[in-house]
Amino acid sequence: YFLDKSDKYDSRDVERLQQDDKWVENYLIWRHDVVDDTLKMIDESFQWRKEYTVNDLSESALPKWLFEIGALFLHGYDKEGYKLFWFRVKHHTRDPKQQLDKKKLVAFWLEHYAKRDHGKPLTVVFDMAETGISHIDLDFVRFIVNCFTDYYPNFLTKIVIFEMPWIMNAAFKIVKGWLGPDAISMLKFTNKSDVQEYISGEYLPPHMGGTDSFKYSYPPLVDDDFQTPLCENGPITNEDEHESKEEIDADTKETGEVNEAQNFNQKKMNSIEHISKSEETDKTEVKPKNAKKALTTFKGPLLHISPAEELYFGSKETGEKKCLIVLTNVAKNVVAFKVRTTAPEKYRVKPSNSSCEPGTSLDIIVSLHGGFAASLQDRFLIMAAEMDQSSGAGVPELTQFWKDVPRTKVMEHRLRCHVIESSKPSSLTLKDNAFSIPAKTNEDLHMQLTSLLQINKRLEEQMHRCLWFQQLSVVLSLLSVTVAAFCFYLAYAQRS
Repeated sequence: YFLDKSDKYDSRDVERLQQDDKWVENYLIWRHDVVDDTLKMIDESFQWRKEYTVNDLSESALPKWLFEIGALFLHGYDKEGYKLFWFRVKHHTRDPKQQLDKKKLVAFWLEHYAKRDHGKPLTVVFDMAETGISHIDLDFVRFIVNCFTDYYPNFLTKIVIFEMPWIMNAAFKIVKGWLGPDAISMLKFTNKSDVQEYISGEYLPPHMGGTDSFKYSYPPLVDDDFQTPLCENGPITNEDEHESKEEIDADTKETGEVNEAQNFNQKKMNSIEHISKSEETDKTEVKPKNAKKALTTFKGPLLHISPAEELYFGSKETGEKKCLIVLTNVAKNVVAFKVRTTAPEKYRVKPSNSSCEPGTSLDIIVSLHGGFAASLQDRFLIMAAEMDQSSGAGVPELTQFWKDVPRTKVMEHRLRCHVIESSKPSSLTLKDNAFSIPAKTNEDLHMQLTSLLQINKRLEEQMHRCLWFQQLSVVLSLLSVTVAAFCFYLAYAQRS
């Protein structure tokens, strides 16, 4: 395809395809690992990306009024933690002159989100309240469908259609014909009584039966619902308004114990893994497709951030209320950072606005406040920017720095929450007052120990069999010698 149609592709897309395994994998998954179908999809999507100049789409490249009407935007999460892509159909009217710009707006939002959240799938919401025949635009709907079926692989989780008017039933029968069987299964027709099966009330507007007070406005672009905590430690209540120095020192000491315990635990894990490595190799050389390391690190231009993607909190039953984020400054200068969250009323962040010296690491403790519980919809945003050597690192200097720093020089990285019920992952997780080795690590140790015991048992069985054969061989040898001696004796007796 590339040799025949290289002039129809954007070289940046070709370069990304050669370097981004996740992107290739998404194409394969969406086409059920059929290579020919995958190549055809890549070819079609690459030609489309160049035609619509997707890599160069920006706010300035599109008419301002398109953003102002609020027909398309990203806001909130569904119950599975996927971002919601809203289509407010009542704000859309058919106009052939505006069609190309509207299609580019869809491409802008999809590309904007794909780059920002590394291709994490979306849930699409068609809000069809207060719509009628004048809002039906099958060409535009078909374009949206094609974006998810042909151009953005493995990017769709479900399509929630809210209060579709009966007059549009015929139109949607046509739409179903464009969708493949996989996409048709993702359609969820809802109304006010059952939409909360998929989206909780906190992210639904009042006309859909929810409590979300969000009102779309432009500018700026919707900033993924992140809010800056009002204070360093998150929500403030009377009982913790004047946190003592002893408590802060205890947290610092606790963090040190975490690092020591983690290093000790890692050494034990390495020794056991070394012992069992040969047997695991004998069993299989293929690792699970979705296997992940216990701790992953996002390597940004200014900071390395661990964990890379998820913060693991326990449910109310498991009782885990704290997680640790480790920042490592890989820049030449001091790096200022601050942490935002979509739920500032739930979390305390220590520190949430500070700086990190070159070549050093800094621990951020994220803890749940009071009786709150973590949810899949909660997100954290880490913002970082390099400071001049002459700049101070005090609170006033940092406040002024964030006011002056250009947004283009700010590194952003997002983390999502993961709630675990019974088993706990091998990540940096803290108890309220003490550190304990995560249960998943203990489970891994137990499994490896069980495996070693099984190996030992098999070796013992083999050794017993060898001893049995050895004893049998000795008996047979003695019997053979005895028979041979008896034969010689008989032969000698006959001669004499």
